[in-house]
Amino acid sequence: MNIALVGYGKMGKEIEKIAIERGHKVTAKIDMQTNDTFDGEGFAAADVVIEFTVPEAAYNNYLKCFEYNKPVVSGTTGWLDKIEEIRDFCENKGQTFFYASNFSVGVNVFFEINKRLAKLMNPLTDYEVSMEETHHIHKLDSPSGTAITLAEGLIENIDRKSGWVEGKEAGKEEIHIEAFRRDEVPGIHTIKYDSPVDEIVIHHSAKSRKGFALGAVIAAEFAAKNKGYLGMSDLLKF
Repeated sequence: MNIALVGYGKMGKEIEKIAIERGHKVTAKIDMQTNDTFDGEGFAAADVVIEFTVPEAAYNNYLKCFEYNKPVVSGTTGWLDKIEEIRDFCENKGQTFFYASNFSVGVNVFFEINKRLAKLMNPLTDYEVSMEETHHIHKLDSPSGTAITLAEGLIENIDRKSGWVEGKEAGKEEIHIEAFRRDEVPGIHTIKYDSPVDEIVIHHSAKSRKGFALGAVIAAEFAAKNKGYLGMSDLLKF
């Protein structure tokens, strides 16, 4: 399979390494530091595009890929105000887009554990739920896309919660998210249920970027063979 990378930072380089290990070929690397372009031969040869850039550039990158009818796999967060427009491209204009706030298989298992625990905790009103997330100092969005996905899983399943806040005191119906940026931490997410008598904690800690990169390549393999708006639940069959 031929892959075009849009974004060739630390994540892009890790994806390239794993893609080659899995027998694929990277035909284009589009980044401010490279010479490849969307109208180049390398991009034209790609079967699928993997996009990891920044929120400000992501949406226009998707449109450019759609212009050339390329399936897109994206892990860029912070642009979701335009997600319905991307869905429309998939549902009504024949495009393929695979999005995940986190491509780690372990994190996606954690997403499911989070939802199932939230259902169990829903009637137990003595417990107050809160979240913490920690990432490297280069991460641009806060809270992380992963943290927002976890918060959405809580809101869907805990009737007394309808929103989330970061960096300020939470109201009665809000989930408090504390976001930290430290060193080169690839990603730590913790959800805590606290009561007057005990606390319940679930926690996921990534050891490196490798798990995210592997998941992105597996997603690209899936997107190259499937159509429409796709996500990790489609891939993992949760």
